[in-house]
Amino acid sequence: MQRDPVMQNSNVVQPGVPKHASILVVDDDELFRERLARALRDRGYEVTTAAGFDEALSACEAESPEYAVIDLRMPGRSGMELVQELKRIDPSTKIVVLTGYGSIATAIEAIRLGATYYVHKPADADDVLAAFARGESPPLEPPPTDYRAPSLARAEWEHISRVLSDCGGNVSEAARRLGIHRRSLQRKLQKYPPVN
Repeated sequence: MQRDPVMQNSNVVQPGVPKHASILVVDDDELFRERLARALRDRGYEVTTAAGFDEALSACEAESPEYAVIDLRMPGRSGMELVQELKRIDPSTKIVVLTGYGSIATAIEAIRLGATYYVHKPADADDVLAAFARGESPPLEPPPTDYRAPSLARAEWEHISRVLSDCGGNVSEAARRLGIHRRSLQRKLQKYPPVN
């Protein structure tokens, strides 16, 4: 028997989302919405569901959830508009945006509007809870400040090596792709790589 991906590991509580937290699930796909809600309830969360913008807004005005999972594309008003409204009602609500039509631009826009994280469909309950946990993690450490950029000669050597590797070691094909004569490429390859 194959397990339902939305129902995976129903006895695991993810770090970052306290047990018994209230979660609002908003999705126009009734089957997906109810399966995700059931999986979250099985993990000990208090779940409210809504099929669209107006239903979700009514639920939030009655009792603001601590967490919300919102589908980006729904009939009528979009999930982006709902993110804005939920943040207006309660700025402390943490929101994960779900979509099957993702792009970097929409992910950036969702985060800019106040979403905690962005998850692509199909997503299961573990993916959603992990997204909330990732959204609450501290930012990454900045890169070390003692980084030295490679010299121009080193960058050229690495580029030539990468193109030669892409050509399977064929010097003639690599020279053609690099736009240089084959003999010039052979002379460059005979030299040792620059130190920096």
